[in-house]
Amino acid sequence: MFKDLDPILHSQLRLAIISLLISVKEAEFTFLKEKTNATAGNLSVQIQKLKEAGYIEVDLYSEDPYTQLHPPSRESYRKKLEFEETRVKN
Repeated sequence: MFKDLDPILHSQLRLAIISLLISVKEAEFTFLKEKTNATAGNLSVQIQKLKEAGYIEVDLYSEDPYTQLHPPSRESYRKKLEFEETRVKN
């Protein structure tokens, strides 16, 4: 069970970013910053880690950079939620 969990989602902020992106098609940096209450520096570091892991795509060329979720991220997110749900039940 633990082998199936991707360590990239162990960070609370990265998990919050993915959670937000699950519910929207794309999100601007300012939206993610506002919703997570993260500092701009911390948010940009965590977004970069998610990008490097292949979870998200980032467009830096628009006026307000935006982020999109890649489809494989949904499966990792689902596994993380199932794991947490099992932990709560037991």
